Amino acid sequence: MDINRKTAYEVLLDMETNQSYSNLALNQYIEKNKPENPAFVRELVYGVTENRILMDYYLAAQIPSGLRKVKKQDLTLLRMGIYQLLFMDSVPSYAAVSETVAMARRLCRGREGFINGVLRGFQRRTEGNELPTLPDRETDPVQYLSVRYSAARWLVELWIDAYGTEKTEKLLEASNGRPLLSLRVNRKKTDRNALMQQLRQDGFQVEAGSLSDRVILVTGKGTGILQHRLYKDGWFSVQDQASVLAADTLHPIEGNLVVDVCAAPGGKTMALAEDMGDDVESEAGEIFAFDIYEHKLKLMEEQAERLGISILKTRCQDARQACEELKGKADCVLADVPCSGLGVIRRKPEIKLKEKAELDFAELEERQKEILHAASSYVKPGGSLVYSTCTINPAENEKQIEAFLAGHEDFAEKKRLQLLPGRETDGFFICRLERAQKE
Repeated sequence: MDINRKTAYEVLLDMETNQSYSNLALNQYIEKNKPENPAFVRELVYGVTENRILMDYYLAAQIPSGLRKVKKQDLTLLRMGIYQLLFMDSVPSYAAVSETVAMARRLCRGREGFINGVLRGFQRRTEGNELPTLPDRETDPVQYLSVRYSAARWLVELWIDAYGTEKTEKLLEASNGRPLLSLRVNRKKTDRNALMQQLRQDGFQVEAGSLSDRVILVTGKGTGILQHRLYKDGWFSVQDQASVLAADTLHPIEGNLVVDVCAAPGGKTMALAEDMGDDVESEAGEIFAFDIYEHKLKLMEEQAERLGISILKTRCQDARQACEELKGKADCVLADVPCSGLGVIRRKPEIKLKEKAELDFAELEERQKEILHAASSYVKPGGSLVYSTCTINPAENEKQIEAFLAGHEDFAEKKRLQLLPGRETDGFFICRLERAQKE
């Protein structure tokens, strides 16, 4: 049995059965199975997940009894086979079918005939350009976009309400794309031009990010970059440019006291620390990083050591509960709050398949409100607070800021930025607030 396809099958079945996150499940099974071609595994997993509603629409037309009674194991294999037939030009049609049927003989005994029949019937349809007609986009644009881009109806409706039908289609298309690998330069150790030159010499295709002067975009193959000696020496970290921009917007300086209230996994914390200098014997400042999980704080401490950061102070702390000793003392506070993740669907495509109730927007928005209120208590007069999310849902972004300002007259908005998913960034919301000086 092909170990690459078997690994992809195990990941997809785990996601289907246990609602596992794609990135975590991929890392787990790639580490366990050691497939020969991890890139193929990732392509198959992400591709099947990104196009699941569309493929199920086609399958429902191919199977007279529908999909309701098809077992998860069978359905996972059918989706894998159809994805290869439709989207993977590197896989011959006969191989897409034969390899999937071979897996069925081992993994779904007694069902290989059914799987073979469905896939061969679908293969004939694709070769004859006889795929089922999609829902009519004029009479039911929501259903058309939902099927065409494999997104839950509620998500399509939410985006149409916020952005209109035309922009929603562009957002859905972007959310099915592949993000560029983005690197944050550690300016404590090097500069962007020097690092780009070195990476090019070592065979990587890179370009400068246009939104942050410490971001490099890897435009070609990025395999092996985390094994590069310069990564191990702390010259750079992997971080999306939009996330770096949140730290750039807060922009602490040497001598500042900084609090990051939802710090893990730590990318923004490290970006802030790299801006502050790092001599604990001088006026470099301090940066407090809070999270509710001790093991995540330990991982952050390891990253700080790799990057040469010594001013970091981690603390296990619920962001909704203010730490009394830091109230009114911070120059800069970052509240990168938990959110629905609708701006990073291309990294976690399972998000767009969830039922709306699974995301529990009401609970999320209440938690965001509580965190923002607690974070604001740390800001000293004249200090800055950045609120950020990786979603493009106005209720979690603009409306949260408007509600906060209505109840906190000593704060004023200084900058607001809603980034949509595109070539250089994920979808991201950033808002910088400033507390008034005491009279």
